[in-house]
Amino acid sequence: MALTDITRVEIQKAMEEYDRLGREAFLARHGFRPARRYLLVHLGRRYDSKAIVRAAHGYLPGRRSLAAAEFSGGAQHAVALLRSLGFSVAQDPPEDALTHEQLVRRITELTVNRSAGRPALYKPITLLWAMGRALRGEPRLLDWTRTEQELATLLRRHGAHGERPRPDYPVASLCRDGMWTLPDHTGEVPTAHGDAGLRRWFAEHRPRGGPARPVHDLFRHSPVTRLAVLDGVLGTFFDGIDPAPLLADVGLQDPDGDPGEAAGPLPQQPDRWVVTAAEYERGCRLIEQREARLAGERDTRTTHRLKRSRAARYLVLRRSGGRCESPRCTGQPADTTDRRQPILEVDHVLDLALGGRDHPSQMVALCPNCHAVKTRGSTREELRGLLLRVAAERHRDMRPQAAPPRP
Repeated sequence: MALTDITRVEIQKAMEEYDRLGREAFLARHGFRPARRYLLVHLGRRYDSKAIVRAAHGYLPGRRSLAAAEFSGGAQHAVALLRSLGFSVAQDPPEDALTHEQLVRRITELTVNRSAGRPALYKPITLLWAMGRALRGEPRLLDWTRTEQELATLLRRHGAHGERPRPDYPVASLCRDGMWTLPDHTGEVPTAHGDAGLRRWFAEHRPRGGPARPVHDLFRHSPVTRLAVLDGVLGTFFDGIDPAPLLADVGLQDPDGDPGEAAGPLPQQPDRWVVTAAEYERGCRLIEQREARLAGERDTRTTHRLKRSRAARYLVLRRSGGRCESPRCTGQPADTTDRRQPILEVDHVLDLALGGRDHPSQMVALCPNCHAVKTRGSTREELRGLLLRVAAERHRDMRPQAAPPRP
């Protein structure tokens, strides 16, 4: 065993494997249990430190991954190595650490008041406000005076189902859900019921608070997860409501009014239009989770089912590298949008109304000319078949490569 030979390169390869497989599969593959005390923190994501170091050893030339028993000193040696390489390691990690899939599932399955026959928007509005703050890099925790002021304004403007401007309701309820934290308060937070008692508790304690750290970290650092959360929140709670004014108020709406880019602007330089294999794979899992959720619903309203996935659009645009994906493209416009973005349109090769999937494997990025030919050109049927093959090939090529074999 030679831990000193491990560099940041091998650690990053192990983290990519962790992202590709997911935590449970990664730990099972390397024979480790979940970390009890130390987690490697990188770009807002958390990794089991000892398992990462073990896997990293297998990426050294001619070496294999290490068994748990082969660590002398165990986690302490792994932590020392990671810190010496410049990585951050958190001690006593929170038990409520979330995967990307768990976050989206928990948010779309939130329990909300439906006494009026429609879902109350208290908690969805609060989470979208927190997401916008995280995206802008604002502090996770905020004093109660500002929380109360900002949320009351949003609830007053966008509470389409009769919500009162009472931030204490969603904050108390989200605390009970494990999605919000009031770190300076000890003991239980009151339940989100009643009126005078709840209002009095928040008036007396005026707690500093914000989203739980794992929630904030995923909001902050993962564009495709933000978009998947938006897909879930808007599709679950805002059916029949135009979300654009709310998204603009919380900073999740594109300046040009396109909610497909609500997670922030795409890179301005063409050579930065990239998406890692791990991010692409994670985004596809989130999209497939959404597909399964919609397929399992008994709601027969077609308008709900035909809403486009922001996460899918994001992945296709990033996958394209800023260039039209049609092999027959004779040259996309040299001009750009006001935001210096390539002029591209994301197209469902097979229309959703005709059974196509809202999934990158059946979507392509096209310049306006190629999109017009595909839509109404005399060769559109032939081009449609070609683009289906292209979409499938681009999707396959973006999937992460198999990890090196383990002896």
